[in-house]
Amino acid sequence: MTLILSIAIIITMLTSLVLVARWYNLRCEGPLPAPLFTFIAILFTSGLDVGLIMFPLVDFEAYASEEAYSFTNPLAFEFGFWGFLVWGFYFLTTFYFCIVEPKLKLFEIPIIKFINNVIIIGTCAFTGYLFLIYLPSYIEGISDTFRFALVALVVLMAALSSTHIRFIAILSVSSTWLFFLLIAGVWFSSGMGVTGFLQSASNISGYFENIQRFVLPVSDYHQFYLYWWFAWSIMIGQFVARFAGGLKAWQLLLALLVVPSIPIAIWFSVLYYYFVNDLVISDFWRISMIVVGVIFVVNSLDSLIRLYTRNLNLTVDRLGLKKYITGNWAALFGLVLLYQFTPLEIEWVGVVVIGLYAAVYALTFKRRRELAIG
Repeated sequence: MTLILSIAIIITMLTSLVLVARWYNLRCEGPLPAPLFTFIAILFTSGLDVGLIMFPLVDFEAYASEEAYSFTNPLAFEFGFWGFLVWGFYFLTTFYFCIVEPKLKLFEIPIIKFINNVIIIGTCAFTGYLFLIYLPSYIEGISDTFRFALVALVVLMAALSSTHIRFIAILSVSSTWLFFLLIAGVWFSSGMGVTGFLQSASNISGYFENIQRFVLPVSDYHQFYLYWWFAWSIMIGQFVARFAGGLKAWQLLLALLVVPSIPIAIWFSVLYYYFVNDLVISDFWRISMIVVGVIFVVNSLDSLIRLYTRNLNLTVDRLGLKKYITGNWAALFGLVLLYQFTPLEIEWVGVVVIGLYAAVYALTFKRRRELAIG
């Protein structure tokens, strides 16, 4: 599994570099171009979930104690698992769906279309399942009844939000601003000030000093993260490419690597200050973290629901609002419940996605004469 992942990462990274070097001035624009902030907000909230909000404090403990992570500090590891290089996966797929797919329409080939939609539906439900099983870590003492009810409500909210693309955009931008407010609140409540924040944030330099070591898995846990990014890469690229606003290829790559990484770096730096100084986050801010995290899950799910329903022509216009909402809610919540009885792991999904990459690479090379890129 590690070898497959490593080869896939190297090939995709080299492909991205070749694309930028060869077509650096090519404009990437989707059918629904949006301003840069809206585009990044949709990408940011669609491609991330509650783990971004809640995992760091737990992860810092592991990174500080395990030998595999001894070559730099815990903040550098947490940033490396969530920021900068890993967003390059989304550049490659966004570029593909803006520039290549409209010409070759490979994802309209029945077998590729089928596999792609199975991956989207399966990963959408798997995201809900992970939220279900990790809820006790986020909310101490939560009952099973409330846990299942909350997941059912999240899936319902996602189905409702997915009914119109405008709702997804509004929720994405709103939740991004809520995340900024959360960062500010947790920051100010710590008393760290600017000096304390800068001292904490300076630890991120450990990532850039060792960036070559973050390209391939440094541990099983890192491998889990990388497979997760791979598993999401095609479907997120397919969704957000619709909102690409005409950035040139080099600008798009730079924007994806840098812009989402800034709030991630700030948030992790704030939490790292709490970790290093043994500070306790107040109940109010913990609840706020959970609320923002839940909204992020809704954002992730509504994007995927919108994508697979559009791909399969199971739209509101065709089914009607009631059937659309109840059908998607029942299907996804049912799959979330079924996942409790299966041994499915995200690595398996990642391997299937890598296989899909291989098929698309081969077909693109075979039909390269049809691909006249400016």
